[in-house]
Amino acid sequence: MVNKKRLTKILQKLISLDSQNPPGDEERVAEFVGKYLKNLGLKIKTYTFCHKRVNVLATLPGRKRLKSLLITPHLDTVPAGMSWKTPALKARIAGNRIYGLGATDCKGNLASALEAISVIVEDGIKLDYDLIFAATADEESGSTLGLIPLLERRILKADAAVVLDADDFEIVITQKGLMHLSVRVAGLKAHGAYPWLGVNAIEIAARIIIDLKNQHPRYVKNKYLHGPTVNVGTIKGGDKVNVVSDWCEFELDFRFLPGTSERAILRSLRATIAKHAKNYKVEIQGIQNPYHIDACHPLVSSLVSAMKSLGIKPRISGSEGATVITFFKAMNIPAIATGFGTEGCAHIADEYACLDNLYNGAKVLVEFLKEYHFR
Repeated sequence: MVNKKRLTKILQKLISLDSQNPPGDEERVAEFVGKYLKNLGLKIKTYTFCHKRVNVLATLPGRKRLKSLLITPHLDTVPAGMSWKTPALKARIAGNRIYGLGATDCKGNLASALEAISVIVEDGIKLDYDLIFAATADEESGSTLGLIPLLERRILKADAAVVLDADDFEIVITQKGLMHLSVRVAGLKAHGAYPWLGVNAIEIAARIIIDLKNQHPRYVKNKYLHGPTVNVGTIKGGDKVNVVSDWCEFELDFRFLPGTSERAILRSLRATIAKHAKNYKVEIQGIQNPYHIDACHPLVSSLVSAMKSLGIKPRISGSEGATVITFFKAMNIPAIATGFGTEGCAHIADEYACLDNLYNGAKVLVEFLKEYHFR
């Protein structure tokens, strides 16, 4: 039976263990999680890809052991900053809320998962599959020291995955792709008093940007997502106010839907740039492919069923931002994201989570794990 008091104490301890990223140090919180699971009888392994950047993996053997299901929250938080009214690492309870850094993102989900595993073990529930639990490092800075190497090195292998990093019983089944790139445009330097003798790279860049923003690309609509977007994140250029700029560089953030490829975006971008610039360079900084899983997949239907059985209304949705579920696509592992934090509270000062949500979230996880069956 889920114990709300125990869950609350777990979360208070997790919040007190500083894992802000940057600078990045999950060692203490990973040690706590590892000991907690080891005391429950789970097999524990840790993996460190950089000093103090610790990932914790645990396995609860199932009855049949033919398949494995992964549950994965993350250990790190964003930096607290200077705007907190109360100490960020000292969990404070006020009514149904618990305040503290990571309460929603993502230590609340981590606490609910630990409590759910406690119940599975204490009640002697034998699952039909191996349950793998991975509490990972570095999610807030791209997962290059956490989930990515765990998957790419085949350390972490599972037949299906549930990412615990969402709010208010949301079930994320699709998300936009992401492409970050920089564009550098070359011009011709001249004296600012005689601009007609030069070619102003800043003006060329401005024309390219306006053209990009006025375009309306075709795309396959998705009822869970807004349309594709492009954001100009940074721009810089020129050397001095009285010199015609012979260089300008700007960075673009493309978010695109399932059914659109990054190659098509790049082709269109290059065609747009070529209309305005003769000399330019495009450099790709990073790409994450879009993701979609069928709403009828057992991961989704089982989680919906678990929520409904407890009187909770599930919210099937999509993610406009990039989450780690796309990393599973490359490994051909079906995945969804869910969670029990409080919407709008991630990455803010005086972050909080609702204790009733976390308590009910733990109950949902227990029911889901008990009833989940692979096809």
